[in-house]
Amino acid sequence: PDDFSHNTQITSPHDKEIIKCIEECVEPWNGSWNENLVDTSPLRQDPLKKICDCYMEDLKRICYHRELNMQTNLKFVHTSFHGVGHDYVQLAFKAFGFQPPIPVPEQKDPDPDFSTVRCPNPEEGESVLELSLRLAEKENARVVVATDPDADRLAVAEQQNGCWKVFTGNELAALFGWWMFSCWKENCSEDADVKNVYMLATTVSSKILRAIALKEGFHFEETLPGFKWIGSRVKDLLDNGKEVLFAFEESIGFMCGTSVLDKDGVSAAVVIAEMATYLEGKNLTLAQKLIEIYETYGYHISKTSYFLCYDPPTIKRIFEKLRNFDAPQSYPKFCGIYNILHVRDITTGYDSSQPNKKSVLPVSKSSQMITFTFQNGCVATLRTSGTEPKIKYYAEMCALPEQRSVAGPQAHAVGVAQVSVPGRGPSAASSET
Repeated sequence: PDDFSHNTQITSPHDKEIIKCIEECVEPWNGSWNENLVDTSPLRQDPLKKICDCYMEDLKRICYHRELNMQTNLKFVHTSFHGVGHDYVQLAFKAFGFQPPIPVPEQKDPDPDFSTVRCPNPEEGESVLELSLRLAEKENARVVVATDPDADRLAVAEQQNGCWKVFTGNELAALFGWWMFSCWKENCSEDADVKNVYMLATTVSSKILRAIALKEGFHFEETLPGFKWIGSRVKDLLDNGKEVLFAFEESIGFMCGTSVLDKDGVSAAVVIAEMATYLEGKNLTLAQKLIEIYETYGYHISKTSYFLCYDPPTIKRIFEKLRNFDAPQSYPKFCGIYNILHVRDITTGYDSSQPNKKSVLPVSKSSQMITFTFQNGCVATLRTSGTEPKIKYYAEMCALPEQRSVAGPQAHAVGVAQVSVPGRGPSAASSET
């Protein structure tokens, strides 16, 4: 139907209605298991090549320095983590005028066993990027791009002074946000209005885009966690004549442009390659530009991690305790030495910062999520994962642009994260700072 022709993920209430329809018709139709229909049915179509060609052509709309790309000596290594990304990243680089990135041969082709990595998730950082970093050193390539197995997320590593820096999702978002707005500003028409420009992020992600928006004059919005919420909101904005340049979630999911209203590791990989090429012409690395961005818009220091908990009733008790801390329907007022200024509970729809005490973001009763805003400006969120037995936590401290040192905000962010979640045991995962 027309309601679902915009290529975004399905959100409530449509998801519940679809499930209801499926449950009302669980008997397979006659002939459902006839595999010969793949070859004989007159209804059969294979639109893959047409869709791929259209996608690559559309991708050129966010290519701004094709001549630079064609001339650069900068090399890139790409790993697809035994997934589907190899062919499409190769084509995307070609569409932007680049030489093809150097693939990691052991990880180039699909492998359901993911035999060369302990965990096929590039978000895990340097420990799972070993083969690609080793190949990059051998080939004298300064930048590594890694797409996850289904190629919708992107990790980036850069070599500088003999060491590798693996960027966090929030750090990459700062770079993408700066880049997409700078390119828009340089290429927009004379009558373009910055007030019609938008960027978005999920509420647990860094607020660096908000800082850029406040200074540059465009709009920033946040959504519930998950790209289905971002995609749905982007569609609404586009329908109302707005221009959306970029959106992201901190778990290395990026949407550059609006060809795909979802996170897309293929387009993100080639955009970061063009950005690195442009910056090399300015004698800057990605890491150096990131510092410049923070010095312009304010340091945003994040600490994110998670705890494993395999018992759902225990998870529920933890969050209910936070909602009934000193008394029924009473949230904590302190967290260690830090004063709590506001509490937002997405599960119940409560937000103490609003005049009517109701959350601006939609209520999500199916998941647990509480955000604490501290007197010192730090924001910390605890939430459950929708797909894994995890309690995730996110803390961020935002400094003013004139505060040039990272030490202060970093100490606050780490301090709040440490006291927000009890007991740092062996179940704690890696974090970002």
